[in-house]
Amino acid sequence: MKPVWIVDDDRSIRWVLEKALSREDIPHQTFASVYEVLQALAHSQPQVIVSDIRMPGESGLVLLNKVKERYPDIPVIIMTAYSDLDSAVAAFQGGAFEYLPKPFDVDHALALIRRATVQTPASAPSTAAANTDTPEMLGQAPAMQEVFRAIGRLSQSIVTVLITGESGTGKELVAQALHRHSPRAAGPFIAINTAAIPKDLLESELFGHERGAFTGAQASRRGRFEQADGGTLFLDEIGDMPADLQVRLLRVLSDGEYYRVGGHAPQKASVRVIAATHQNLEERVQQKLFREDLMHRLNVVRLRLPPLRERQEDIAPLARHFLHTSARDLAVEAKILTDAALKVLQSFAFPGNVRQLGNICNWLTVMAPGQRIEIADLPLELRELPRDPGEAGSEATWRHALDRELAEALNRGEHAVGERLAREFEKTLIVRALAHTGGHRMEAAKWLGWGRNTLTRKIQELGLEQELRKGGLHAG
Repeated sequence: MKPVWIVDDDRSIRWVLEKALSREDIPHQTFASVYEVLQALAHSQPQVIVSDIRMPGESGLVLLNKVKERYPDIPVIIMTAYSDLDSAVAAFQGGAFEYLPKPFDVDHALALIRRATVQTPASAPSTAAANTDTPEMLGQAPAMQEVFRAIGRLSQSIVTVLITGESGTGKELVAQALHRHSPRAAGPFIAINTAAIPKDLLESELFGHERGAFTGAQASRRGRFEQADGGTLFLDEIGDMPADLQVRLLRVLSDGEYYRVGGHAPQKASVRVIAATHQNLEERVQQKLFREDLMHRLNVVRLRLPPLRERQEDIAPLARHFLHTSARDLAVEAKILTDAALKVLQSFAFPGNVRQLGNICNWLTVMAPGQRIEIADLPLELRELPRDPGEAGSEATWRHALDRELAEALNRGEHAVGERLAREFEKTLIVRALAHTGGHRMEAAKWLGWGRNTLTRKIQELGLEQELRKGGLHAG
């Protein structure tokens, strides 16, 4: 059996993977740079390569490209601590087997390596995107990493995509990313909100009209389909489209033909359609408000964008990003969130999702009096810490009260009290997560949004092992 090669300048990462592979009796070899790997490739080839992206000297993407040029059948798993969309797209376009964001769960990494040893991915053309200082999308949360992976996998395709998610989650940003990383990137990207245009005007907006088609139509007008020819048309809030226009849209998606309002000659348009909705289309179909055949036509690939309350780990980097961009737009110095203010932000339910967080950061840039943002500087709705609408009962009441007590203690400078409350908060969350999953730590870690190693470390740090054994929750 050929060995697995680990490439990372971080000694601790190499050590962790070495121990894990040794425990599974998987032969392996480690390297600290791309140069060492390229030298070794002249004499032998591995079964799988697991490589970091950013290292001194040449990057992991350079290694990926060179391996795929010379040995296209060797699976390459790309690791990175910089889990942004550009890295994910670059990795998949370069032919990576998979993309593994750090910090990773060791069991997940091992499962990925095992899968790579029994599968031979098809080689892909090397069109790795250049890294940029500012990623076009941010997201460390597992659900967002899945979105990034999907965009990467779809980068060689022009299939129809349906994006679902609550208002403010960034559906148009994802649509723009799908267009930008697609074979039609050189074509136009045209967006239209079907719920924001009156029904009488929407048909003309979509398909255009001929001169004299209706009162006021003094000249012919190109519709959005015609404007998007050769590119992408983004139909936002598709669930609210009137029934008669759903029929016309279905025909365009079926055969690529449509008629302008008042026109008699069929028009042809080569358009990739990306649709989005915050509504449940299956329920709309049952209510006879949306055509089932159109739903299936749109639902070739579905991407779900998680609400911000499901990606708490992204609140801090998103807030920093929004504060930076807001300061840049206003030509002022970017403000900084104190730890106490950030904890309050991370406790907020954000019913308006990422859009609401961005608006709050713009407000803080203008309204917060000092350079450092304290709890007292936050908008009133954050300081009141409203409950997450997805929670209910005594647990929600307890979390709400503890959040408030923690924020107030930190605001008063009582850090010892704040740390004690934070520890109690984590203890209770861990116990309830394990109770919810019957003691299965992997499932509990996923439920909490952590890796299994993180959960194990926190159990040890908090001295929970004995308590979990007493409660019958010590199973792995």
